[in-house]
Amino acid sequence: MKREQVFEFFRRLAEANPSPTTELEYHDPYTLLVAVVLSAQATDASVNIACRPLFQRIKTPRHMVDFGEDALRDAIKTIGLFNTKAKNVIALSQALIDRHGGEVPRTREALQALPGVGRKTANVVLNTAWGEETFAVDTHVFRVCNRTGLAPGKTVDDVEAKLEKIVPQPFRRDAHHWLILHGRYTCKARLPECWRCPVIDLCRYKPKTPPPEERAKSSAARSASPRSSKARIAKGPIAPTPTASRSRSRPTRLP
Repeated sequence: MKREQVFEFFRRLAEANPSPTTELEYHDPYTLLVAVVLSAQATDASVNIACRPLFQRIKTPRHMVDFGEDALRDAIKTIGLFNTKAKNVIALSQALIDRHGGEVPRTREALQALPGVGRKTANVVLNTAWGEETFAVDTHVFRVCNRTGLAPGKTVDDVEAKLEKIVPQPFRRDAHHWLILHGRYTCKARLPECWRCPVIDLCRYKPKTPPPEERAKSSAARSASPRSSKARIAKGPIAPTPTASRSRSRPTRLP
């Protein structure tokens, strides 16, 4: 996309949603960090369901370590990869106590040094907790950036680097939230809802998905086609075509 198109792309997303934020429920930087770690390959909704009762009891890294891995595993067993995640959350909580006085660090390098914390998780925490201009690239952001042509790249690092380069002010702080929400609710993986997309004319994706009513009409038209099985049944059974015998009749006795 050209520079002016990128600006217009984000301007429209901002107009539709002026105050985007994560859908994960949290109370402070620590519970945000835990929630983001748990959300890997899981939906925010499933993480929220598991974490609501958990965060009523767990407020600090010390609380989590005292809670223990077995209890945490049981508390998050409805979330995918819960065994590994429970182990990582206990380990990162202990690391926060040992290295950072129980506080969540405010640099990407220190965050990524924690067990179970990758670049995407670090970017989410830096952005959501402290408002830094970072670009967390998850599957939604990766899909939207490639599908629309906004910031195409073969890897998440490629996409992040392009976003870092092209996203203008005043959209940089909230850019990744707009892209995540756009990918989650409009530019969906299986069937993008192009008919209600605010940036449809800026997007390079083809063919555009038609509205549901148009798809319904198209489906009805195909069903009414004379070539359909229903049409053949309506015409009645087709009389068999007589065919010549493949072999001559044999005499039943000698002449």
